[in-house]
Parts: sequence; C-alpha cells; structure tokens
Amino acid sequence: MTTSAHASTRLNGSGLTLAYEQRVISQDLAVAIPDNSFTVIVGPNACGKSTLLRALSRTLKPSQGQVLLDGQVIGSYPAKEVARRLGLLPQTSIAPDGIGVADLVARGRYPHQGFLRQWSSRDEEVVAEAMEATGVAALAERSVDELSGGQRQRVWLAMVLAQQTPLLLLDEPTTYLDIAHQMDMLDLCAQLHSERGHTLVAVLHDLNHACRYATHLIVMKDGAVVAEGDPASVVTAELVEYVFGLPVRVIDDPETHTPMIVPVDRRRAGR
Repeated sequence: MTTSAHASTRLNGSGLTLAYEQRVISQDLAVAIPDNSFTVIVGPNACGKSTLLRALSRTLKPSQGQVLLDGQVIGSYPAKEVARRLGLLPQTSIAPDGIGVADLVARGRYPHQGFLRQWSSRDEEVVAEAMEATGVAALAERSVDELSGGQRQRVWLAMVLAQQTPLLLLDEPTTYLDIAHQMDMLDLCAQLHSERGHTLVAVLHDLNHACRYATHLIVMKDGAVVAEGDPASVVTAELVEYVFGLPVRVIDDPETHTPMIVPVDRRRAGR
C-alpha cells in the first residue's frame, strides 16, 4: 500500500491519531522522514515527540491513519522483518541482570537468526564491528551492570547497530549523560549518518544540539508539527518563543555556523 503523499520516503505516516487509551496526543498528523537524513524531533515536554517516535517504530499502534515502512503498512510486517529494517534505541533500556557487554550487543543479531540460519562467523564480525564503532570493544568482557550511564548508552547503541538496519530511531539518547558524553553520543550519531549512510531519527531536548547535528528538523507543539526543514531555515526567535514560550535570540554558532539559541535574560529585561 503506497497511498501516502510521502510514499517515496522509506518511513512516513499520514492521518495519524496517536493516543494512550482515551488520552489523544496527536490527531491527523503527517510526517515523512527524508531518506539519508539525520532528522531530529524537538518540542516542549509532553508535546508528542516520543509518542510519534513510538508510532514510527511500531511500538505504538495508531488509532487512525498509517505508518508506512518501505511502502507497506508497518504493522503488516512480521516483528523480525521490522527489526531487520529499523533499529530502535528506546528512552530507557533495562539489561538482564549479570549480562555481559558482548552478550548484550550480540542480541542485536536476533532478527537475523532462524531455524535454518544459526550463529555464524559473520555474526561475530558484525558484533565486533558494532562494538568498535561505538568505542566499547574494550568493555566486551565487563558486566553491563558495572558500567557508567554513558558507557551503557554506547553499549545499547552497539546492540542496535548490530541489527544492521538502514534506519535508526533514537529516543532521547543523551538523557542522563553529562555534557561531554552528550557530545560523544551525538558525534557518533553524526558519524553513523555521514560515513555509514544511516537514516537517523532522534528525539532531543536540547535545541542547540538539534540545530548543530540535524540535517532535518521537525518541530512539534501540542501534538502537531508546526515547522520542519533545515534548521537554518526553520529556527527563528519567533518560532522558539511560540513553541516554548521563551524569549530568545538566535545567533550564529561560532563553531558550526548553525543557529544557536540564547535565552533572553528575563530578570534584566523586567527591570
């Protein structure tokens, strides 16, 4: 089925009503993820960012409308087939007690296993490559329980990479990380996009991070998309104040020449 106006993109949704039981988050929502983009979804708390990501990853079924993955309704695929096409790093991930790093990353190969295809040397190579790419190869023999938050995030990302999917969805991947580990994680995501050709979709809270790393920005408010496009053409002081209720100045980031949001000092402004 390819009825969506955005059917040329690998991942898109149209006419979406997203709800938890009787609580509706979004209605008649349409979104298309540009292929080979690093798309970042931003907006205030409880605006529907993570809900949209859940719908795009098939962990939340729309009440109305449809999400298309490679031209077919995502719910029509078997779960393993979705996992071969799309990797998800959820907001919170819980590892089994006592599991080692290498064993957890190896679970990313599960979608490629079957009755006639068991663990192989190729699986070993993929797991090793994923740990090397995320900088956790030296932790292979450690227990996940022993790791810091930043290390655990990298291990989970390695597991998602081991799925070898062209699409990666990341729900607030920098949550609970200090500033250095936030930059490490986003640098790694940017590298996966630019060097490995992954299409990435991430929910982020930090607007400056979003502007610095995104090639495509989706801005949400009250369950709706209010703006999208290249950050340089989308982000204005007027938009930020409308969406977040915060007076700001938008200046040129001296390092990346992307939009940089500086909140107005409301204490001084009120004098």
